[in-house]
Amino acid sequence: MQVSDLYHRSKPFLEYLSSWQAELPVISLSEAILYPESTAILSVDVINGFCYEGPLASPRVKAIIGPIVKLFKAAWAHGVRHIVLTQDTHEPEAVEFGQYPPHCVRGTPESEAVPEFKALSFFNQMTVLEKNSIHSALNTGLSQWIEAHPEVDTYLVVGDCTDLCTYQLAMHLRLDANARQLKRRVILPADCVDTYDMTVDIAKSIGAMPHDGDLLHAIFLYHMALNGVEVVAGIK
Repeated sequence: MQVSDLYHRSKPFLEYLSSWQAELPVISLSEAILYPESTAILSVDVINGFCYEGPLASPRVKAIIGPIVKLFKAAWAHGVRHIVLTQDTHEPEAVEFGQYPPHCVRGTPESEAVPEFKALSFFNQMTVLEKNSIHSALNTGLSQWIEAHPEVDTYLVVGDCTDLCTYQLAMHLRLDANARQLKRRVILPADCVDTYDMTVDIAKSIGAMPHDGDLLHAIFLYHMALNGVEVVAGIK
């Protein structure tokens, strides 16, 4: 397909996508958390290696720390006690390093939760699950955690990146519920999620693949919504 044809054919959808994203609703904490004891927040990869240091650190991702901390505090005050952090903790020779540069290696500061999380008075009551891929439920213990907490039927998903680890996590929760006929809400506040940006020029100069942060963020939010994830602008 020629680029000009793609522009022409995709323009109506892109205009719709822009309007859809702009019109995402903001919901109240009480709307998102009907019952604190049956609600969990799952945060993926809000760690130093994607926010502060290392080859995959991004200022866009760093910007979601504040909104997530605010949500954690509000949810905790509301009575939520299930907060799970899935975090890249790669082996030194991780197979994934064939797709991405070495990052967040076990035992390095990159693999640690951001200091804003560690400063929370209830940080030590959160559950940390290490992962060695972009999927939070593969060989991590997350499936076992879910099975051990059958009372949880509402999951708030936050973190990075929208089109990678966050997408995999939200879709896993949604599709797992579909497959097992479970009544489960999966809610994703867009202000607590983002992805990185890499222009075509920069990507060419370093031999990487370009990555349009704004476009992919919008498309993957839409794709999650298309599959039953409750995508909202924020939870206030």
